[in-house]
Amino acid sequence: MSRRGGGGRRPDSCSDQPAQAPAPSFQRGGGEAAGPPGRGHQGQRGGTGGGSHSGSGAAPSSSHAASTSTAQAPSSPSVSASAPSSSSVSTLVDETEQKLTLAAPAAATLPPSSSQAMRLPVRPGLGTVGRKCVVRANHFMVQLAERDIHHYDVSITPEVTSKKINRQIISQLINLYRLTHLGERMPAYDGMKSIYTAGPLPFESKEFIITLPDSDPRPSSSTRPRRERQFRVVIRLASKPDLYTLQQFLLRRHFEAPYEVIQVLDVVLRAAPSEKHTVVGRSFFSTDLGPMGQLGDGVEYWRGYFQSLRPTQMGLSLNIDVSACSFYEPILVTEFVQKYCRDLSHPLSDEVRLKVEEALKGIKVVLTHVEYNRSYKITGISSQPMSQLMFIDDNGTRMSVIQYFLEKSNIALQFTSLPAVLAGSEARPIYLPMEDSSACEQREFLILVDILLQMTRANAYNDDTLVNREFGIQVADVLTLVDARILPAPMLKYHESGREASVNPGFGQWNMINKKMFNGGRVEVWTCVNFSTDLDPDVPFQFCQGLVDVCNSKGMVFNPRPVIPISSSNPNQIEKALVDVHNRTTQQGKQLQLLIIILPDDKGSYGRIKRVCETELGIVSQCCQPKQASKLSMQYFENVALKINVKVGGRNTVLVDAVQKRIPLVTDRPTIIFGADVTHPQRGEDSSPSIAAVVASMDWPEVTKYRGLVSAQARHEEIIQDLYKSIQDPQRGLVHGGMIRELLIAFNRSTNRKPESIIFYRDGVSEGQFSQVLLHEMNAIRLACASLEEGYAPPVTFVVVQKRHHTRLFPADHNRRDLTDRSGNILPVPPAYYAHLAAFRARYYIEDETSAGGSTGGSRSTADRNLAIRPLPVIKDNVKDVMFYC
Repeated sequence: MSRRGGGGRRPDSCSDQPAQAPAPSFQRGGGEAAGPPGRGHQGQRGGTGGGSHSGSGAAPSSSHAASTSTAQAPSSPSVSASAPSSSSVSTLVDETEQKLTLAAPAAATLPPSSSQAMRLPVRPGLGTVGRKCVVRANHFMVQLAERDIHHYDVSITPEVTSKKINRQIISQLINLYRLTHLGERMPAYDGMKSIYTAGPLPFESKEFIITLPDSDPRPSSSTRPRRERQFRVVIRLASKPDLYTLQQFLLRRHFEAPYEVIQVLDVVLRAAPSEKHTVVGRSFFSTDLGPMGQLGDGVEYWRGYFQSLRPTQMGLSLNIDVSACSFYEPILVTEFVQKYCRDLSHPLSDEVRLKVEEALKGIKVVLTHVEYNRSYKITGISSQPMSQLMFIDDNGTRMSVIQYFLEKSNIALQFTSLPAVLAGSEARPIYLPMEDSSACEQREFLILVDILLQMTRANAYNDDTLVNREFGIQVADVLTLVDARILPAPMLKYHESGREASVNPGFGQWNMINKKMFNGGRVEVWTCVNFSTDLDPDVPFQFCQGLVDVCNSKGMVFNPRPVIPISSSNPNQIEKALVDVHNRTTQQGKQLQLLIIILPDDKGSYGRIKRVCETELGIVSQCCQPKQASKLSMQYFENVALKINVKVGGRNTVLVDAVQKRIPLVTDRPTIIFGADVTHPQRGEDSSPSIAAVVASMDWPEVTKYRGLVSAQARHEEIIQDLYKSIQDPQRGLVHGGMIRELLIAFNRSTNRKPESIIFYRDGVSEGQFSQVLLHEMNAIRLACASLEEGYAPPVTFVVVQKRHHTRLFPADHNRRDLTDRSGNILPVPPAYYAHLAAFRARYYIEDETSAGGSTGGSRSTADRNLAIRPLPVIKDNVKDVMFYC
């Protein structure tokens, strides 16, 4: 199902809103502060008490399945006239944790589980709706033999950060000592701190001295003799992972997934590919795995595959997905820069320098002049040329970078007008010359779904000595067959005045031909500003006229006359132009409802525009690409009209079943639907925080309008910290806040009802974090509800959605055209990304502050930066009321 919706207009202002009797609001008035203990108002219960809806055991699921946990609050205490005290809040926390923490029934004959294991609901049964079919999945079933697995810690001195070199060291150790000190065992090594064996080694702790030859491919000479490197390797027994726990988990007799055991088997299956191919995350790439190709700008792509061992409802399976990754060609950075600027004898312009920095940031380079290869991760590009860079060496002497390389490495740098490549930290930057640095790492992924069986069979897992003979693992060589059902598409409702008042979407897509928006929004006060210098002067006027006409024809009420004349402005003075438009409108005593913006021809200004409009001026904006605007295309007008409608409070379409209240657990009682996501900064962005976003439905029963909130939190923190918060104020007592509370209040104001049920969709949670996220965030939801009204505890369904999986489905019978789209792929059931969109919008607010300007100063460490989280700019209230992020 694909839905489009609109913002925060009160449903009772719409003629199609079902008549409802007034419902009481939250009994403490919906304010942010609770009164001192003993001075609150009489509260009313919302929702029901009773036990948890949790099931009795956890069913293993494939990586793409959603995990759900439905839980009601503990039985509500009798309603008193006071706000919840700190002791009652503590009691609620304890009771909630008790409900969410696994405690095996006394009568059950189950093996013990960790106190943190979550009892996720068991699957209630198999589906019955829709057409039954069979599909193939890119999962290969795995069979295990009994083995006595041992885990050993490995320490290598001096410490090596390269997994490749670590593997060379351990490989040399195995070659030398397998038949003697290792007792004929063949260990599997993870490239870092662990090795695993299918039986005990003849010792619990042992030290080895391993010598590696110089890896520098250049021939030795009298001035630079080939040198060897010596490493001290210590192997110590750490634990004995038990295969029995995995077997019990797959049989659903054990609640907690034994990730340690799964990791052992995963390392075994990854050992041989890690030796042969380039490892990127959980994927392998090589020029031997398929033809390579050029992408331009010094980038080429290699074929490869993703691999991961997964516990599923059908048993243990190896998930393999064909992919490709783009790599920088092994060229000097100066050669790469020449693709942007031919003349390297002069300093780079700011524009070119920023483009080069954006392209290189986060990749690794290798210095070509050192005795053996050492890689550095690029953190930026200096704002000054090499000729002006100075630093203080370890002796306290001020020295130029050029002088350093001449004295220490006998290198006379040629391109001293170029900036330096930066590595290291802000406090201790490392300057690398572009002409001596060679790119050596990947940039991004390109997903391909082909040649799957050929690549899997080429891996020959069952012929691998370590996999099959040593650890007794067998991998099927055929794709797994899975029973499936094609669910009927939901019927969509449009306005009755259109020629098509409803539509049954086919192939997951449809258009607006012969249809009108279910609720057309109203735009009275608007204008347009053009920042493109390439457009014909008449295009902005023609574009706006065409767009307004389409908006009106599709059901909106759009004033054809802008409040101030359409204008063109200098793309180098964007903020000044936006402020000027805002001031000219307010001088007329009007609030701008919509600002149409034709973007500059060059990229990079979108984030600045959104930050200024949404956090400084309180303007809802619609940005348009100049290339698209110049086409005056009817299809583009319709697409933009749909975006504008939801941004001004309209609704493009609703579900017929929602209007007719035929969606179980959603339309049978007032229900609020939340969506939550956390986005993390890109690699190299050491000063950027992670951003959490939560959206919630503001209409019922249609559930198509979503209000969004965002919050910054510690870098790479996955648990959302700002769902609920409270502070003790000396004057006001306990003050409550947080995103859940604010959205519940907004729902109450919008619908005149309290939610009697909560559905919480949570994106972006890895399987290893299910327990922590569920415990913390369910607790925050409970506290937010209790802070609004004593005893208010509606039932909550907490759903973890995983969209970044590698499971691909293919029709088992290619002749079944009813199962596929025009390209032969399985039909789509696409999810909504509202929280994801809101989180990425918030990242635009800070991109100007965190994008590098060449600064290398500062003394704060990474840890210090994590402690001081810069808050996000506050979104204006009138903007938050609508779906501004669409």
